[in-house]
Amino acid sequence: MSDKREDYISWDEYFMGVAMLSGMRSKDPNTQVGACIVSPDHKILSMGYNGFPTGCSDDEFPWCREGDPFNNKYFYTTHSELNAILNYRGGSLEGSILYVSLFPCNECAKAIIQAGIRTIIYDNDKYGNTPAVMASKRMLRAAGVEFRKYEHSNREITMTL
Repeated sequence: MSDKREDYISWDEYFMGVAMLSGMRSKDPNTQVGACIVSPDHKILSMGYNGFPTGCSDDEFPWCREGDPFNNKYFYTTHSELNAILNYRGGSLEGSILYVSLFPCNECAKAIIQAGIRTIIYDNDKYGNTPAVMASKRMLRAAGVEFRKYEHSNREITMTL
């Protein structure tokens, strides 16, 4: 008989936790989204969060959401999913799983499909009724990319850093 611990976290809890922790790196004052890409054999391949491209100062580019498009964040920020794909340096992401704290938009869906990611596990779908996310789901379904909502265990995890 084994004395193995029984209350360890599941793979989904672990990888969604990594995605959410990655999102905490974002400097965006409104939305912090994190992503974690995992191999089918449970190895972390890459992570990302929403922010500006390398070399674009977090202090010099705009973080606001309204006003002139040239002076708000939408022309400049890179979403967490795309950052995780672009951060990967190991070759192919074919067959991998994406854990992400917010359902991917249509632009990220294109990159996810092209990268060969086969499964998306997402936490929040608060923009599910927007044209961008409806288009995303349409493309993902057409490409055979599975997606499912993360099922919260309601486990409380506290870390002191």
